Amino acid sequence: MRGKGAGPAGEAGVLGSKWAATAASVWIQCMSGSSYCFGIYSPLLKSSQGYDQSTLDSVAVFKDVGANAGLLSGLLYTLSSSFRGRGGVGNSRCWGGGPWIVHAVGAAQCFAGYFPMWLAVTGLVPRPPVPLMCFYMFIAAHAQTFFNTANVVTAVQNFPSNRGTVVGIMKGFLGLSGAILIQIYRTMYGGRASNFLLMLALLPTVLPILLMCLVRVHQATSADDKQVLDSFSLVSLVVAGYLMFVIIWENIQPLTLAARVVVFTVLLLLLASPLAVVIRRKAREPRSLQLETSSQERTPLKGATAEALERGSDRVEEDEKPAGESSYGRLALSRGEDFNILQALGTLDFWLLFLAMACGMGSGLATVNNISQVGSSLGYTGIQTNGLVSLWSIWNFLGRFGGGFVSDFFLQLRGCARPLFMAITLATMSLGHGVIASGVSGSLYAGSVLVGICYGCQWSLMPTITSEIFGVMHMGTIFNVVAAASPLGSYLLSVRVIGYIYDLEASGEKTCVGTRCFGLSFLIMACFAALGAAASLVLFFRTRRFYRQVVFEGLRRASAA
Repeated sequence: MRGKGAGPAGEAGVLGSKWAATAASVWIQCMSGSSYCFGIYSPLLKSSQGYDQSTLDSVAVFKDVGANAGLLSGLLYTLSSSFRGRGGVGNSRCWGGGPWIVHAVGAAQCFAGYFPMWLAVTGLVPRPPVPLMCFYMFIAAHAQTFFNTANVVTAVQNFPSNRGTVVGIMKGFLGLSGAILIQIYRTMYGGRASNFLLMLALLPTVLPILLMCLVRVHQATSADDKQVLDSFSLVSLVVAGYLMFVIIWENIQPLTLAARVVVFTVLLLLLASPLAVVIRRKAREPRSLQLETSSQERTPLKGATAEALERGSDRVEEDEKPAGESSYGRLALSRGEDFNILQALGTLDFWLLFLAMACGMGSGLATVNNISQVGSSLGYTGIQTNGLVSLWSIWNFLGRFGGGFVSDFFLQLRGCARPLFMAITLATMSLGHGVIASGVSGSLYAGSVLVGICYGCQWSLMPTITSEIFGVMHMGTIFNVVAAASPLGSYLLSVRVIGYIYDLEASGEKTCVGTRCFGLSFLIMACFAALGAAASLVLFFRTRRFYRQVVFEGLRRASAA
């Protein structure tokens, strides 16, 4: 049995378990969110390259496109899975194919993007033309999709019955990564933004290379999966709470170098705590409770829940039109079966999800891209705007973690369809944009909390909904295509709305002061978020019976097995 890696016997000690794979994925996610730190180095990029606001927003859009155009990473993951399947799921040899390939390509892109940018802003090379800088930004941000796809899809395959929770954990740590990277930067470099770019070129490149062989798919499931995932969830909440405390402390009283070193040391200890979860879990591994699944019984890309979905799919077909209104290779697939990307594109469910993400995540990205400039126009200091960027990571985390955890809870309790939570959070995001548009004292803090949390929710809800409606086999490709809606919405709102109105209000000056600079833009974004909420509500009504009769029943069968 050791050759197959299907159960405990096949897992080579602590480092060969799916818990080690989860911890390694968490650590990689912690370093992968460099795109969320744009507000830290965007002022340097603007001044060193002589950009106006519209040009800076154009560069930011390429960042958004790169960070969300994950089609290639999804296709590479699917292709590498075929090599992994030949060597056996959970094979102890890293080089047999699998997620490590996706991580390696992501690491190479990260360095190839950020290092030339660092050379440009420090003046070590001549100022590159704007299209070339946009290309550097695209490549640097595109690396994030490779790390994210490898970690999220592997986690869903390892925990099919708790996919909302595990996606929330992975997406949550990605949301925290911005604040983590900023703490590392402030401790090591004392606030020099050019050094921050160098750090982004090195740290998110080296760490995935060191850990990528640990991230593997394991077929074994255990009765205490949810319990141990809750331990990872607790770690993420503690890290988030600690970072929030540090950020607020920094805004009230700047830290001395000695205090910052202490703060950073404690942060490293907290980030190392997933290793304790892994060791404790292996020490009490209940071998009698392991449910081994051979490769002949299930494919590597399907777990207990996916199999239950297939068994129950015929129950909903009589009452509800299947998701596959058009077909490519077979007639009308039902929701929950394994769609490929062409089959998914032929469904109304896909396009409703795409529209919701274009409106919701697009307006959220436009907010974080311009948060430093919004703060400056409203009279916030540099320390306060940097604090807003860091706090955005906290709100983003709470949304990512909470969206997955809460939707899992209500789905498992009452069979409540996840698109309902997407509609609620997008409606709340619309309210947050309206608060920022008011420009009253403290509105940017309050509005960024609402927008940040609700934006984060979409990043855990969307991949989970994708896996449930369209299956797990091509999940990496499909959810990355849906995610491409985010930069599309961001381009429309950042360049065509925010940048245009800002430059118009500035009247030829480089800076604009007052609520007039961004007020109208955020009212427009509030309308876009409301449109996304309406699309999500339509998706909810289309899928509510499917969730109740298929997904909910499938989870009950999986838990009773």
